[in-house]
Amino acid sequence: MDIGKLLQLGATVIQKNSDKATDSIPADKLISALAGLLGGSGGKLDLGSLVSKMQSGSLAGIAASWIGKGTNSPVSPDAIPDLVGADKVRSFASQLGLSEQSAKTAIADALPEMVDKASPDGSLLDDLVGNMGGIKGLTDIVGKFI
Repeated sequence: MDIGKLLQLGATVIQKNSDKATDSIPADKLISALAGLLGGSGGKLDLGSLVSKMQSGSLAGIAASWIGKGTNSPVSPDAIPDLVGADKVRSFASQLGLSEQSAKTAIADALPEMVDKASPDGSLLDDLVGNMGGIKGLTDIVGKFI
């Protein structure tokens, strides 16, 4: 799924979540805020780093549910600042005129769907490779372990 469709999906999830504060936020504002929140280098979404951070911590099971087939486990809104950074959560909230709690809830609602759709075959390999400098970067990293 391309970046634009992933961001649109995230925006739709946020608009339809249970927090009434997000209902009337225009999709283009949500898309822009999500791109800023999850953006990596070169205009790519950095979902690979997010999932990697989850897998190396106490959220490994949740990350596996998002990448694997089946139901996506929810992530606690309180875990969001540790995943994406408290400063990014504050910026996201400010861009959208939300409280930080509403921002954390919105992000927690959107991430499972976005990661799930970015990994239709159970892998974020393309995202991970892209964020490591392509095949050469991945080869260099693997070479350090050999």
